[in-house]
Amino acid sequence: VQLQASGGGLVQPGGFLRLSCVVSGLTLAEYPIVWFRQATGKEREGVSGISRSGNITRYADSVKGRFTISRDTARNTVYLQMNSLKPEDTGIYYCAAGIMITDQGRLQEHGMKYWGEGTLVTVSS
Repeated sequence: VQLQASGGGLVQPGGFLRLSCVVSGLTLAEYPIVWFRQATGKEREGVSGISRSGNITRYADSVKGRFTISRDTARNTVYLQMNSLKPEDTGIYYCAAGIMITDQGRLQEHGMKYWGEGTLVTVSS
């Protein structure tokens, strides 16, 4: 099983990026996919997740209204559209497959079974 995240880069505040997570070795119908991010010196946090059916999505409060998660089952790819980016969105973004668990609304790591390499997002002027 492999998850390959891409699409990161340097963007100015207010800008946008679209991250992609290409999944191989399993289908999107088998596991939910969750995006996490980790800023320097901070713990990794859940950003957004999408269920196996694609009908249920979850977002961290900090990104609601700005980020949108979607998927293309034909391409076995999950996307994270990030708009109105802020400097605090800076970090390494990872996609992971596993059981999507929330605790007090926060997406949890411990349900994840497979992790991909991250892609760096830098929001700076």
